[in-house]
Amino acid sequence: MKIACVQMNIVYAEPEVNFAAVEEYTQKAAKAGADVVVFPEMWNTGYALAQLSKLADVDGEETKKRLSHLAKSFNVNIVGGSVSTKKADGYYNTMYVADRSGRIAAEYDKAHLFKLMDEHLFLEAGQHKNLFELDTIKCGGIICYDLRFPEWFRTHILSGAKIMFIPAEWPQARVDHWRLLLQARAIENQCYVVAVNRVGSDPNNLFNGHSMVIAPWGDLLLSSQSEAGIYYADLDLNEVERVRSTIPIFQDRRTDLYE
Repeated sequence: MKIACVQMNIVYAEPEVNFAAVEEYTQKAAKAGADVVVFPEMWNTGYALAQLSKLADVDGEETKKRLSHLAKSFNVNIVGGSVSTKKADGYYNTMYVADRSGRIAAEYDKAHLFKLMDEHLFLEAGQHKNLFELDTIKCGGIICYDLRFPEWFRTHILSGAKIMFIPAEWPQARVDHWRLLLQARAIENQCYVVAVNRVGSDPNNLFNGHSMVIAPWGDLLLSSQSEAGIYYADLDLNEVERVRSTIPIFQDRRTDLYE
């Protein structure tokens, strides 16, 4: 499975500009032979939370329509990072996944809201996990701050995910945590981790990418990139079972003690 990580510079509070960039990136990645194209968190608006009444995608309809069209047109799976959405009960930070046929394969609202970027003041928290299949491979997806909750990550792995996708707007100030946590999650769950972070800045934060793809043994297939662009990695899905058979941590769990 060839993964295209789109490390984009999100234009603050300009959904149409960002939609155009997503279309261009998807076309380029598809031409390069990508099976899955992955975008960062809140790519439609950035963290323009105070402007969500004007900017948020109502019920995600525009995002779903465009991602579906792009996926079908270019015969590629799209893990659509996340976008700001407006639903009947409030605003959300929502991930949409479109498969090659254009079907929306998953919809997930960020479960853990990040107070340091005021999410809790503007957004509602999601209530469900996020599992889906891409080219018959079971995958999971969480968003940014969700990474700091290993039990939430492990919940998806126990439900069968072999690849975990993590879009983010993770500030440069804490990028060391980003790298260490991602590698730890891959090793402790013996899975592939595909994490895509933005570059650029908004009025309050600086972002420097460092999107990562990490194999089940902890090997770094992609790391340390700080410029906008598309970065590729090839996944050997047989590696998941090879690693899990080498150190059978899931057989050795003591659920009698901690569940």
